[in-house]
Amino acid sequence: MANVTVYNMEGNEVGTMELNDAVFGVEINEHLVHLAVVRQLANNRQGTQKAKTRSEVSGGGRKPWRQKGTGHARQGSIRAPQWTGGGVVFAPVPRDYEVKMNKKERRAALKSALTSKVQENKLVVVDSLALAEAKTKEMQKVLTNLKADKALVVTADDDQKVVLSARNIADVQTATVNTINVYDVMKRNTVVVTKDAVASIEEVYA
Repeated sequence: MANVTVYNMEGNEVGTMELNDAVFGVEINEHLVHLAVVRQLANNRQGTQKAKTRSEVSGGGRKPWRQKGTGHARQGSIRAPQWTGGGVVFAPVPRDYEVKMNKKERRAALKSALTSKVQENKLVVVDSLALAEAKTKEMQKVLTNLKADKALVVTADDDQKVVLSARNIADVQTATVNTINVYDVMKRNTVVVTKDAVASIEEVYA
């Protein structure tokens, strides 16, 4: 098991904590991490884009002019794609972008992402994030003390003081044990996680 230093909100060391190798010390599977990121980005797409083909645009039932003898190029409909107001060639239609990944793969991808942060010394464990009030300045001070930039802050429960204090800081995101995902872990430079959250993650994923 790997040992990590535990810090308080002032950035001082207050002890160490053993991390479970079943979650924070697995063999990194880059393919599954990539697949999990692709899946999340794809599943976030609405897929509601729509344009009309020439068969769906109203009007244009009559041939605009006779076939021969006018000096114009022959035309069959004013709703053909080359006309202004005409249909779109190969128009996009609503579709589902869902990428499937089974539960075992999703768990393995998250473990790989967390392990990579541990190996890069980018996982910062803090004993607690007990903010006196929801103030951006307070959260910024804590992150500065922990030397955590572009951070993902993970708490065990939905702590509204932490959420409200962090939401106005650029490149800082919050998550709970239930909402943590591979994309957010990999996107942020540092993962700041409370001791309670580490215990909950190990309980769920070990």
